[in-house]
This record gives sequence, structure tokens and C-alpha cells, in this order.
Amino acid sequence: MFEGRNIVICVTGSISAYKSAELVREFRRRGADVRVAMTRGGQAFMTPLTLATLSQHPVYVDVTGQADAWRMEHISLGARADLIIVAPASADIIAKLAQGVADDPVCATVADTTAPVLIAPAMNTRMYTNRATQKNIVELKSRGVSFVGPAAGDLACGEIGEGRLAEVSDILKSAEAILGKGGDLAGKKVLVTAGPTVEAWDSIRFFSNRSSGKMGYALAMAARDRGAAVTLVSGPTMLPAPQGVRTVSVKTAEDMRGAVLGQWKNSDALIMAAAVMDYRPKDAKAGKIKKTGKDVVLSLTENPDILKEAGASKGKRVLVGFAAEENGSLLANAGKKIKEKNLDLIVANRIDQEGAGFESDSNAVVLIGADGAEQEFALQPKRSIADHVLDRVARILKARKG
Repeated sequence: MFEGRNIVICVTGSISAYKSAELVREFRRRGADVRVAMTRGGQAFMTPLTLATLSQHPVYVDVTGQADAWRMEHISLGARADLIIVAPASADIIAKLAQGVADDPVCATVADTTAPVLIAPAMNTRMYTNRATQKNIVELKSRGVSFVGPAAGDLACGEIGEGRLAEVSDILKSAEAILGKGGDLAGKKVLVTAGPTVEAWDSIRFFSNRSSGKMGYALAMAARDRGAAVTLVSGPTMLPAPQGVRTVSVKTAEDMRGAVLGQWKNSDALIMAAAVMDYRPKDAKAGKIKKTGKDVVLSLTENPDILKEAGASKGKRVLVGFAAEENGSLLANAGKKIKEKNLDLIVANRIDQEGAGFESDSNAVVLIGADGAEQEFALQPKRSIADHVLDRVARILKARKG
């Protein structure tokens, strides 16, 4: 996402300016070319030398200064930028940006760009909730400026409340979402399922499986970062809802069926990464089943086949399924599933390989198309696998549009 991108980070007068060093480092680590502009207040909290060292570029600190040879620095930065991030953004700088003032390096850079702008406020709670500040934020949002945070918690002034700078990880996620709007899935609606489903057999016990939801969540975030409008239908997991993704929480297979089929008709692609329970107790018991010293016999009935139902009404939409199989039966069973369920692509998981499949952060898969063509990917992070899957989805969508 950030490889080769030009990111301008603007630092203003806030105690949280020290976090700008981490922000510069993280963008650089992801392959971005980072330039920094600072107000005089920002320089009081963080030295330009530190950020120049981390970014490996001179820091813009003087609005009347010259760039490398002949261009004014704010014009040079504004024209170069793929994204401008103001972090931290004080109440003062937000007011000046809303009014179009351009008398410092940060305001001048923002005033002279057509690149998207992301603002991360950081200030005292009362300053943030002040009517003037809120009016300025509304004004900037009306012009297409994006905001991330602020977070709530302990503030430098000793108070507790809303006003903390958003975490660096959240700023990075917001930047990904903004840059992804021009990606190969821009304008597409992608529906993703994730996690397990649970099926109760009395009031406190249930059947489920080992799915962590990590693969589905990686797919949802990757689709978001490529410009798609993403809806994630998730069974119970321990994962936070991805920023910039509409998340629908469900429990049972029937819940998931209702949520998926309700969204499917308005989607361009459905990626069913969820591990839906194949069976559920036929009659869940009211209350808790007590121990009696005797065996308990439960009658199970099949859950609906959501993937097959979606395939029956697919039309020109793209449908992707998952198959968790042991190595010996992996390709045969996955290939059979493609035909039975009218899939465009199936992701065959090697669940018997160490470090792959359920609960892990990595996966090893074989992608099989409707034409039988196979593409194998060795063990790698699930986010990388997600991009491989979406490469195929994007190509199919493009071909069908053509």
C-alpha cells in the first residue's frame, strides 16, 4: 500500500508530537518516501533534527524558505504528496486550516495541495468539544478532509477524557483506507464472512470450531485498502472490528445465512471465509442439562449451505469459497466443491501444515479457479494470502465488466 508513495507528515504544537517520530519510522518501514513539515509549536515539542534523521530528508520549518534549488517548499511538498497527514493537529491548526490561513509550513502545505488530507486531533477535552473546534471540524469534513481520533483516556494535562492522539496503528489504517480509494476494487461492494458460528445445545453450552476469524478479517481489510466498500459478517471472535469496514456480528449459522443473503444481492463479490458449523442440535435444551451419571444423546440436523444458496443466485457476481482439508484430499474435495456450489474460485487451506489454517497468523493455500487452474502459495502471512485472493477477484470482475 505505501511502497513508493509520497507521504507528508505535518507536526503541530502538542505534547503528543513525540509520536510523530514513530509515525515517520512506520511509514518509512513500509516503503514510503516521507517528508515532514512543522509549525513553530511543533518544534517546541519535537526537534526537526530527529525527524530529518528518521525521514532522511530536510524538515520544512520556514514558510519563506526555499526547497532544493528553486521551488518554494510548501509548493514542492503539496505537489509531491500522495497523502498529507496532520498528526498531531492542535485546535489552533484545525481552526487555521478551516479558515484557509497559510502563514506557517503546515497550513501553507495543506493549502497548496490536491492530495487527500488526514487529520489526527490531539488536545484537551474541553478544547476538542468546544463549539468552535467542532464547527471547524465539520467545515473541514465538508471539504473532504478525513479525521482519525481522537482517542479517550489519560491526557497530558492530568485530566481524563477525549483528546488523545489516535494510536499510530489507527493512523496507518486510516491512511491505508484513504490511499485504497483509487485501488483496483474502487467502486465495488465486497461481502466477506469470517470466524466460527456457534450452536447452543443448552442455555450455557454450545458447539463451535477453532476458527479465529483472522483470514476473513485480513480479507476485509485488504479489500478496504484496495478501494472496496466492505461489509464483514463475523461470527464470535476476539478481533477488533476493522476500521473503515461495516461489521455485522452474528452467532449461529442461521444468523449468518440471514445476514449474508440479505447483503448478497447488492454486492459485487462474496468471499466466504467463515467456518460455518455443518450441524446444530435439533432441539436445544432450555436451561442447563444436569449431570445424571447417564449418557446424553443429542440429535443433530444439518445447517443451511450458505455458499450453495449464494451460488444458485450468483449471476455475474464473483463467489469465492474456502475448503479446509488435509493434504491427501485437498485438491479433489476443493475441485468438487467448485462445481457443486457454482464458485468462481476456491481457497483450499492446508490445515495439516504447521503454522497454517485455524488460529494461526499465516496460511498455506492453493487457489483453484472455475476452469481448474491451480495456483499454490507457500506459508506466508494471512494478509499476503488475502491480497493473492483479491488479485484473482479483481481480475474476474474486470473481465466480466469488459
